[in-house]
Amino acid sequence: MKKAELIVIPMPWMGHLIPAVGIAKRIVEHDQRISITLLVMNLPFSADDDRIKSLQADASMDGRITFQLLPRLERPMEDISRAFLQQLITEYKPIVKRVVQERVMSSASTASTCSDSTGHLAGFMVDMLCTTMIDVANELSVPSYVFFTSGAGFLSITFHFQTLTDDHGMQVSDEFKDLDSDHKLDIPGFMNRVPASVLPSIFLDKDGCASFLNHARRFRETKGIMLNTFMELEPHGIQSLLNDAGAPPIYPVGPIVNLNPQTEDPNDGLYGARDSIMRWLDDQPPSSVVFLCFGSIGSVTEEQLREVAKGLELSGHRFLWSLRRPSPSDEKVGPPEDYDDLEGVLPGGFLDRTAEIGKIIGWAPQVAVLSHPAIGGFVSHCGWNSTLESLWFGVPTAAWPMYAEQQLNAFHMIREMGLSIEIRMDYRWDIRKKASNAIVEADAIEKGVRKIMDLESEVRSKVKEMSEICRKTMVKGGSSYDWLGRFIENVFVNIPSDLE
Repeated sequence: MKKAELIVIPMPWMGHLIPAVGIAKRIVEHDQRISITLLVMNLPFSADDDRIKSLQADASMDGRITFQLLPRLERPMEDISRAFLQQLITEYKPIVKRVVQERVMSSASTASTCSDSTGHLAGFMVDMLCTTMIDVANELSVPSYVFFTSGAGFLSITFHFQTLTDDHGMQVSDEFKDLDSDHKLDIPGFMNRVPASVLPSIFLDKDGCASFLNHARRFRETKGIMLNTFMELEPHGIQSLLNDAGAPPIYPVGPIVNLNPQTEDPNDGLYGARDSIMRWLDDQPPSSVVFLCFGSIGSVTEEQLREVAKGLELSGHRFLWSLRRPSPSDEKVGPPEDYDDLEGVLPGGFLDRTAEIGKIIGWAPQVAVLSHPAIGGFVSHCGWNSTLESLWFGVPTAAWPMYAEQQLNAFHMIREMGLSIEIRMDYRWDIRKKASNAIVEADAIEKGVRKIMDLESEVRSKVKEMSEICRKTMVKGGSSYDWLGRFIENVFVNIPSDLE
């Protein structure tokens, strides 16, 4: 039986690493001929050790997945700027090349004495932010593929802006950054005209736009793009990409959701926090709790969190609130931190008045929370992983986007699909300045919570229906199952003849 090995190079942030492990597991489950090696860069701002170990253990349960953490580069920790990030990834290229060459040599040696070798090197699958690694694949004369961890709408708008730049000479960031918020654009992949106010932040920044459009150009060099989405969720976005003659083959293989997010090891540093949260949820009635969480780097100002507290109290609903403060470093990107003194930042008496119905936490085991029957709604930052997780578990969302492409995700969920309600779709959080473009007042938050916790709402019914579709699309006969099969067959077709 002909065998093949794919090298997967994820971005070592949890929002990218988790789906990378997920797609690796899906691939090897789908086809016994293929094995995968995940080469994980050990950057200064990689995910924390406990979560890396948990993912490593999860991936390694399948004998055909190898999870290899690369040596840490000894570099002084600077601001996580795009230039610094790309410099570090570039410095890993010779390390990756050496590791892959050693694996190829080892595999060749094993193949001469044992029929159970890992197989021919079939190519690289690189994260959407690691396209410089395509150079390594080219040096080794093997194909490359991209794993795009966001949705089809974001990829569609990215290719559209790249075409405007390269074929029409448009300076995208200059063209769109000062448009009136109510100005609307015709964007391929969307049924409705897209408001300028929800364009991804990266396209409104000159350097950021140039950097990401460079990634888009590299995408087009590859043999295919795997998308963490599915036909039934983004029919127009996916069809637009399939119709793009200049794009490589597109494979919508999602939703890739991490259904085994934490170990049950009491020595795990996160075990205690998770256990306390889950025990509290166990004591709540079904579908009675609204969950608030703004992602791995999302946070709000103290003025804003007081409005959130007022809105929650006015709504009268039970709540689980992941509350974290912005990192203290001015003008630098860093993860949020837990508050030392909640009483000092929340409205006076709030903790006492809501003690029977609410729980405030720091870090949240999001998948475990969303899967709990007590959760009835999710006030979400609309990160793509969070969006897919909420759909998988049938939990309706109230959209409050923060950064990156989240405003566009919110637009898709609210306007295109009717799968979410809006708190404020054009809200933006500047992760460098630790500031927002607006304050969302308590009455808007109260209104959003009440709507999302309405057990008879149309949105809730549509989300439940989409949840069933999510699960069906991943099994034999489902659209994503079929697309994954096509991807694997093309991997074998594209293996260079001199390696067969």
